[in-house]
Amino acid sequence: MTEPKRSAGLLLFRHTGEGLEVLLGHMGGPYFAKKDAGAWTVPKGEYEPDETAWEAARREFQEELGLPPPDGEAIGLGEVRQTNGKIVTAWAIEADLDPAAIEPGTFTMEWPPRSGRIQEFPELDRVAWLTPDRARELIVRAQAAFVDRLAEHSG
Repeated sequence: MTEPKRSAGLLLFRHTGEGLEVLLGHMGGPYFAKKDAGAWTVPKGEYEPDETAWEAARREFQEELGLPPPDGEAIGLGEVRQTNGKIVTAWAIEADLDPAAIEPGTFTMEWPPRSGRIQEFPELDRVAWLTPDRARELIVRAQAAFVDRLAEHSG
C-alpha cells in the first residue's frame, strides 16, 4: 500500500469588529474557475518525507501567496484526511494580510485536455477574509475541521 500524499498549510486569522475571520484561497485553474463551494482552501501544499510539515507549511505559504509567512504563535490544528486520501496538517497564526498584496505562484498543465497546449495558471486565483460560517460553506469539506478547531480555540 502506498503512503498517502501529505500537505501542510497555514490558516491566518484575525479579530475584527465583526468577530473572527480566516484567510482562505480560491484554487486556481480551469477545474475551479466556475466553482465556489468546495473550491476554497487553506494555503497549503504537498511535501516529501525529508521535510517537516511545519517547514512545508511556511514554504507553501510563500509559494502560494508570494508573501513571507507571518511570525507569531502557531496554533496546531491537527490533521484531516480529504476525500482524495491526502492528509493535510495545518497551523493557525494570528496576522493581518491585504488580499490585494498577494502574488500567487503558478502551475502548468495541458489545457484543454488532450490539446497539446500547456498553459500556466495561478495556484490560488484570489484570497479573502471570511467569517467562520462563510468559510465552512466554501472550504474543501474536510478542511472545515480546521475552521471549527480554530473557532473552539478562539472561544
